[in-house]
Amino acid sequence: MGTTVFERRRPPASVVSHSLADTRQRVFWLDDLPAAAMPERPALSGERVAQLAIVGGGYTGLWTAVLAKQRNPDAHVVLLEAKRIGWAASGRNGGFCEASLTHGRENGLARWPEELDTLDRLGLENLDAIEAAESELGMDFEFERNGALAVATEPHQVEWLHEVAADAAQRGDGTIRLLDEAAVRAEVASPTYLGAVWETRTSALLHPGKLAVELARVAEELGVEIHERSPVRRLETPGSTGAVTLVTDGGRVNARHAVLATNAFPSLLKRNRLMTVPVYDYVLMTEPLSAEQLADIGWSNRQGISDLANQFHYYRLSRDNRILFGGYDAIYNYGGRVRTEYERRPESFERLASHFFTTFPQLEGLRFTHRWAGVIDTSTRFCAYYGTARDDRVAYAAGFTGLGVAATRFAAQVMLDQLELRDNERTGLRMVRERPLPFPPEPAAAIGINATRWSLDRADHDRGRRNLLLKTLDALGLGFDS
Repeated sequence: MGTTVFERRRPPASVVSHSLADTRQRVFWLDDLPAAAMPERPALSGERVAQLAIVGGGYTGLWTAVLAKQRNPDAHVVLLEAKRIGWAASGRNGGFCEASLTHGRENGLARWPEELDTLDRLGLENLDAIEAAESELGMDFEFERNGALAVATEPHQVEWLHEVAADAAQRGDGTIRLLDEAAVRAEVASPTYLGAVWETRTSALLHPGKLAVELARVAEELGVEIHERSPVRRLETPGSTGAVTLVTDGGRVNARHAVLATNAFPSLLKRNRLMTVPVYDYVLMTEPLSAEQLADIGWSNRQGISDLANQFHYYRLSRDNRILFGGYDAIYNYGGRVRTEYERRPESFERLASHFFTTFPQLEGLRFTHRWAGVIDTSTRFCAYYGTARDDRVAYAAGFTGLGVAATRFAAQVMLDQLELRDNERTGLRMVRERPLPFPPEPAAAIGINATRWSLDRADHDRGRRNLLLKTLDALGLGFDS
């Protein structure tokens, strides 16, 4: 087995320990919000009657609330959040806002080739609508449409870049640029880069915390009733009433329809309990770079960046020129549990810090101010699935697998279409109508996921060669991706 660049060019341990010495275990995006942006909203008390009840105060639930009120301003919409608005994945992600609804063109091509052009167009229209929302809805979530660099850090990955570029050229897509080693290092000065493709149109960056709180603010201005610290314990659909009842510790909401936007947390529908697994992702955020440090790395076009390994890193600049650096480790804990203690994993943060200084050795001495982690709602098809239950009274979407910042808005549109029984381009998609295969119960889930992670790591150390397990999962349309 070979080594990767992150092993061949490992920085001194003293550099890593210095960088992490004063790091706080807190989410930067939420720390960066002004207090006025996070008002205390009361827990649900008593009984409410609504046209639409939404479970979950992340992007999926918030976009659903806003779009529902835009469709029907007179509708009474109630949103219930178990903790605080945007506290989970919506406030913890990297802020990459991608047009793809299929977790990349390759995944979409393998699953829904006949409708991929439609999916690509709908994804781009969805991204355009998110960009337009800043001005149309009077929001500021620091949207930057700078595109994204997919960088090769190993020789075998350079061939993959040429395949992506050739595919784009064949389709007449002039928005994807192939960069050789000199060109990519002129964009961002890392000695690890051997080439890149620059997707100039289909990717943007934003401030995750600001998107969540701005959506909540707009929703309330449109008349949505939001209750925090109101975990829904039970979903009831009495057969004769045609209604849905959501029961919390302090009250209940009786609604005509309900939307479940619970991401990686256990679904209120038993049929969906094995459709996703929670996988922990880890992130570091640096202190702001000085003008001299910025000059040392270039990055004047401020693209989002990820590398092409199976266990990949993603990184980007914030508005105040910090570097967010995350990914690589994707940890599944036995039983699919979501626990705060899983967020504290020193070996993952140390590994990220080491890989950071391999990527940018010229930034030696820089410190990290924040470290955090959160769960990704991973599905076996690597992108969201959709559906209805209880005689079309309940709609749900989950399984975004780490690429949901933009796709949650599309999911909101789909769920509202389904509840309104609309037969349109979105609801007619095979991607929307089909359900992925569920994960197996324990202990098979832990065995399978961890065996797959081991195999992906081996592939990264063996010029990308996939072993029998990975080839079998590829053939079945299953697997696991970091």
